[in-house]
Amino acid sequence: MKIYKKQSLAETFSVYFDQRMIKILLLGAISGFPWVIIGSSLSLWLKEDGLSRSTIGWAGLIFAVYAFNYLWAPIIDRVRIPWLTNKIGHRRGWIILMQAIILICLVCWSLINPNANLSLVIGIGLIIAIASATQDITVDALRIEQIGEYEDRSMAAGAAMVVVGWWSGYKLGGVVALFTAEFFQRVGIVNYWQSTFLILGILVVLMNIGLMFIHEDYSKKKINEINKAQLLSYKNTDNYIGVKNNFILLWTRNLIAWVSSTISGPIVSFFKKNGFSVAVGILGFIFLFKIGEAFLGRMSIIFYKEIGFSKGDIAIYSKTLGWLTTVIFTLLGGLFVIRSGVLKAMFLAGILMALTNLLFTVLAWSEKSELLFALAVIFDDMAAAFATVAFVAFISLLVDRTYTATQYALLASIGTAGRTTLASSSGALVDWLNGDWGIFFILTAVMVIPSLILLYIIKDKLNLNE
Repeated sequence: MKIYKKQSLAETFSVYFDQRMIKILLLGAISGFPWVIIGSSLSLWLKEDGLSRSTIGWAGLIFAVYAFNYLWAPIIDRVRIPWLTNKIGHRRGWIILMQAIILICLVCWSLINPNANLSLVIGIGLIIAIASATQDITVDALRIEQIGEYEDRSMAAGAAMVVVGWWSGYKLGGVVALFTAEFFQRVGIVNYWQSTFLILGILVVLMNIGLMFIHEDYSKKKINEINKAQLLSYKNTDNYIGVKNNFILLWTRNLIAWVSSTISGPIVSFFKKNGFSVAVGILGFIFLFKIGEAFLGRMSIIFYKEIGFSKGDIAIYSKTLGWLTTVIFTLLGGLFVIRSGVLKAMFLAGILMALTNLLFTVLAWSEKSELLFALAVIFDDMAAAFATVAFVAFISLLVDRTYTATQYALLASIGTAGRTTLASSSGALVDWLNGDWGIFFILTAVMVIPSLILLYIIKDKLNLNE
């Protein structure tokens, strides 16, 4: 019988000093930064140009593309980018291409007035979202591939570090955006948001420089091996013998075989591994888990503005203070996952999210208070960080390494579908409540309950390989 000695806290924490964690941190920042562009920056830009809560909320539908990026994940896994792939690698080539598209979109935004061209503003935001969702496929795959398949502790720590990176890109990017916009506004620049987007473009360039220090093993040889395996599988079928001289029919059959192996394969693998009922339960839980947080997040910056806080106040409390809280509790959340397991972390995270949302009800029903604002932000970011690292670790442990990018993108996309499609109605909900923010935040707290019930039902049947 083997006897396992429980690690000390110092031994557990030492996993964060692995050099790979710094690379994962940067990958998270690259992934999180576009969200501040099409999230808080776009929302506040539209708010200060006089658009309604409902319009701003529905504009958030552009985030729905994150829910469907698994559909083109097989393409990202297989298709090489001319010149870029040979020069810097398959994964990094795709990331650089998407970052270039985001940079071009920021330049376009700097030339547009949203009141006169709202549809164009939203259209460019949609392009940014598509580029960001596409790069996330590669970022997630590259992040997972930094860690060995059976390094469970490192995988949990990597999940924590990618969340720290994501929130760093989102929060610190928000600090830059808000302070820059406020500075430009104070010095008399009329189109201060448009000018701010050019500054954000500089950050995109800097992130691409940092990307060059991340190593990848996803080579041309690996792509060719996958394609040869698929073709060999097809050639072993009886259908190949009768059509090998018919080019068009052969090409069609090969296409069908490729689609079958790259799209249906990850889905079939997931259901086969978990069983149909448990797989459906997992998907339901992933879809519902962070809806309440998304409703709150979509309207939070509008709420802060309406109760009297300036862009500088939001940058200090929601972004800077929120970033510090997020980093600390993401790392602590990673330790909790490592020592206590991902399921306990998921239950605790859900309860924390519900309770901290109620703090915003207190803030809404009180007079303007910087202390209450700080407390609400601290506890909300604490819960969000803890929930996110647990969530990332949860779906990372569910992924079949045969379909790393596609299957992770599929599971993450289902979670995003719940957050983006339903949360886009958040502005309309506040309007329907006649601007009663307190009731709105109570409803966001209640929204987490169905997901926890689902998780409790399936918890004993999950195969997480912890």
